[in-house]
Amino acid sequence: MKSVGLKPCFAAICPTPTLRSGLLIANTLLDFSPKYNIFRSGLNIQFLLFLYCLAPFFSFSQNTGNKIQPIAAVTIGANDKSQVIFENSFLDKTMRLDFYHSGTSTEEHFAIDQIVSDGKWPGSKTQLIDNLKLGPYFFEVTDLRTGKFVYSRGFANIFGEWQTTPEADKTWGTFHESLRFPWPKEEIRVTIKKRDSKNSFQTIWTTSINPDSRQVNPADLTPTHKVDVILDHGPAAQKLDLVVMGDGYTQNEMEKFRKDVKRLTDVLINTEPFKTRMKDINIRAIETPSETTGVCKPHPGVFKRTPLSVHYGSFDSERYALTYDNRTIRDIASEVPYDFMVILVNERTYGGGGIYNLYTTVSADNKFANYIMVHELGHHIAGLADEYYTSAVAYEVPEITIEPWEANITALFDKNNLKWKSLADPETPVPTPWNKEVFDKFGYQIQKERDSLRSAKVPENIMENLFDRQLNKENELFSKEKYQNKVGAFEGGGYSQYGLYRPELDCIMYTRHIKFCKVCSNTLEAVIDEYAK
Repeated sequence: MKSVGLKPCFAAICPTPTLRSGLLIANTLLDFSPKYNIFRSGLNIQFLLFLYCLAPFFSFSQNTGNKIQPIAAVTIGANDKSQVIFENSFLDKTMRLDFYHSGTSTEEHFAIDQIVSDGKWPGSKTQLIDNLKLGPYFFEVTDLRTGKFVYSRGFANIFGEWQTTPEADKTWGTFHESLRFPWPKEEIRVTIKKRDSKNSFQTIWTTSINPDSRQVNPADLTPTHKVDVILDHGPAAQKLDLVVMGDGYTQNEMEKFRKDVKRLTDVLINTEPFKTRMKDINIRAIETPSETTGVCKPHPGVFKRTPLSVHYGSFDSERYALTYDNRTIRDIASEVPYDFMVILVNERTYGGGGIYNLYTTVSADNKFANYIMVHELGHHIAGLADEYYTSAVAYEVPEITIEPWEANITALFDKNNLKWKSLADPETPVPTPWNKEVFDKFGYQIQKERDSLRSAKVPENIMENLFDRQLNKENELFSKEKYQNKVGAFEGGGYSQYGLYRPELDCIMYTRHIKFCKVCSNTLEAVIDEYAK
């Protein structure tokens, strides 16, 4: 039987946990065998019984669904992370693996949708292995013939965020996702990993892809949208490429869209570290006209259908604007080279979102759109954590038992080995004292007023006035702080009032001041290097 592009998970049909473990071992062995000869003629009953006997010697968690991890690590030539020569492993185009990510708060499963070409490869041809290892998820591409890692990237997704909401304890959820990587010349294995309770990456799913299979579509989409070049500093493979799309802009509002793009990207490239690294950045905009102005806002009862399906109220958080229509936004974005995506929302209502290596959304007409743009790109580009904790969020905040993976918050389990010690002044005490009680009291009072105003459905300018008052008071409080502009460890961050610490007193990840702290700036630069070198 001829090998095809996708390998099924035999364990999906198993009736018992033990037999399922045996079948999952089959899948694991399948992944580690480039030839797959044992499976091309079908699984025979003797081999299944052999695997059934092996099952007790392997650890297996039903909560991770599709893969088991042997107690003794299996390594078959896949740990060679030396320099990858792009031309040896890849063609100069992009492979996009689309799949459905389903589950609950305790389990997750994957099902492939399609594998398609996503245009010319826009990423670096030299920085193919991700050594930053940011994000709650991580994927690796392995050349099956050589067993060598040839590409990897960290990422986050909507499913992972949804999994931390109360809804995920009660029902199943399914979200469409994509992984993008250079088009392989030979058969590959794609492995998705997720952080465990100790923040170590563990394999949760693998699949094999034969680029020559009939199930893999190498055809590119024909561009159908107007493209505006905002910044062009050179070849995409040597730059960080940002694509900006719009939702809720009618055809008659395309000039407004172009002005919004220019205004907000100007803010970005005039904010450090983007200002210093501007020559390493390309920006293009794609016009996606809508039949109606604005987008869906369920909380105030405003319902609309738009090309990118952006909606407020994600996870029942009124200000969280996301789209779940991943395939559509990927297809449109593929008309230009891109590494990161921004979706401008033609709304004044305060809101937005940013997910690491997925996209950023920004309410373009809000008075604080500049802040939203830069803050959310901090999440999207560098996986930076929110440092605030007085605002309501949809997530259930976990108990602090391990060091967070995010670069800009720490649990400070060992104050003598501060995560960002190299940037800290030795004379700055750790933890770093600040007038936290007064600041927190004010912050929680603002949050109460904010909730009350939202419930009353007041005009947006009333909410903007509240944020102005908050910003002015924060300026007053910060001006009295001894360690303002010093790198230390200031308690409060990551949605936790106590137990987590941020690097500086203030940062755009904490308040609405448009300035990154030194730690966040360094992290952003490290990511830019992965795309611009």
